Amino acid sequence: MKNYKKYIFTGIMSLIPMMITFWIIQYLFIIFSVPGKVIVSKIFDIAFFNNELFLKLRYTLEYVLGFVLTILFLYFVGIIISNVLGKRLYKFFEKILQRIPLVSKIYTTVKNVTETFTKQDSKAFEKVVLIQYPREDLWTLAMVTGESKDLRSIEYYNLFVPTTPNPTSGYLIMIKKSDAIETDLSVDDGLSIIISGGMVSPKILNIK
Repeated sequence: MKNYKKYIFTGIMSLIPMMITFWIIQYLFIIFSVPGKVIVSKIFDIAFFNNELFLKLRYTLEYVLGFVLTILFLYFVGIIISNVLGKRLYKFFEKILQRIPLVSKIYTTVKNVTETFTKQDSKAFEKVVLIQYPREDLWTLAMVTGESKDLRSIEYYNLFVPTTPNPTSGYLIMIKKSDAIETDLSVDDGLSIIISGGMVSPKILNIK
């Protein structure tokens, strides 16, 4: 019993990744279930299912069938938008959104971000570099999101510097390529280091 604190701590640390994974999956499941759940609930109300067993299972069935219905809806939307008529309708509604002052800014920004992640030829988040930030001799991991040149043809990296432990927030920095040190880390490895606050990191960092 002398090591009970150690065992309890080990048990907690072992379960945390599973619990967080379960929470994320549950959260996504509920998000995708809600739109379809509303329709399923209305159908159940109209059908007048009075079976006692059904009434006990109704809450679960609404979420499960709602999830399936939402996924099917997204699937058919994808099929429709992929054909010529669907693309024209999509462009039509897109033009309407782009004419609304505030909505147009939000829509354009979100669309640019999603296209960055979905384009196969995009180089966003495909490279991890080291930079001296926020001052010299302090090294920070950054993700390359793009490249550009100035009028003198000097090449720059567009970098996203994620925060720890939440990598969804961060800073945009433009830096000369010569001031960045390339690494052999994959994006997944880089994000793991950032999310863990450095606790999950290679013993030796192979810097190019």
